[in-house]
Amino acid sequence: MASVFKQLLITLRPKQWTKNLFIFVALVFDLKLLDPAYVLRMVLAFILFCILSGSVYLINDLTDVEKDRQHPVKRKRPLASGKLSRSWAVGAAVALPLFALTLSFLLNQWFGLIGLIYFVLQLTYSFGLKNVVIVDVLVIAAGFVLRVAAGSAVAQAARFSPWLYVCMTLLALFLGFGKRRNELAVLDTNALEHRKVLREYSLELLDQMMALVTSSFVIAYSLYTFSAENLPPNKSMMLTIPFVLYSIFRYLFLIHQRNLGGSPEEILIGDAPFMASNLCWGAAVLLILYVF
Repeated sequence: MASVFKQLLITLRPKQWTKNLFIFVALVFDLKLLDPAYVLRMVLAFILFCILSGSVYLINDLTDVEKDRQHPVKRKRPLASGKLSRSWAVGAAVALPLFALTLSFLLNQWFGLIGLIYFVLQLTYSFGLKNVVIVDVLVIAAGFVLRVAAGSAVAQAARFSPWLYVCMTLLALFLGFGKRRNELAVLDTNALEHRKVLREYSLELLDQMMALVTSSFVIAYSLYTFSAENLPPNKSMMLTIPFVLYSIFRYLFLIHQRNLGGSPEEILIGDAPFMASNLCWGAAVLLILYVF
């Protein structure tokens, strides 16, 4: 039984729960990070979203088990390798979303609604939209934006700039196209067996799309730092732009020179320079918003 739960936990992909940290964006930028009541609610919201997003990964693995066996890395996943039985996976895929959504509506009505929209959207992705070129990446990006919106609902944000939604959308598209590029580059001749939509992409097309969203993201974030009404009037948030630029350039370097990008969460916690730049950005934001 312990082995079953271990394999089930692996299937829920705890490493990818780092994406759910975007729930805390509204708490930080709405200047409520020092309010214990809101912090407690946000931690609970984070846990619930981890369960909910983990359920989506579980359903993805159930639907992609045969294709995952063609992937050099994903074939080692519990379902693809046979370490986790399908019956256990199906049971968890039903129970976990019901549990998470029920508590989400009890925590906050809007948070529960956003969580439900996120879950349904990810289901449509698993059962069809993942095979529609460009739309597949748009759905991935929508998942990130919904995380931010969910956090905004729980934090009851009143000073949260719409610019952050624009930045998040562009950043999520950047990560999504980078993921597709990595799959196309690493899988090579096995790409089509793993994911049908990859037949519609090419490295050149994905490079152009990434260039477009990268430049748009940098411009949008720069505009946010000196135009958002909720920021300090001295425009000090502009000091964080160099950290954002380095993180973007470092990520592009890892994609093009190291053939990484298939798992953004692994880069987030596995590449020291990238992680250091993000930590410096976070520290600068906290100092600017809460100290100076």
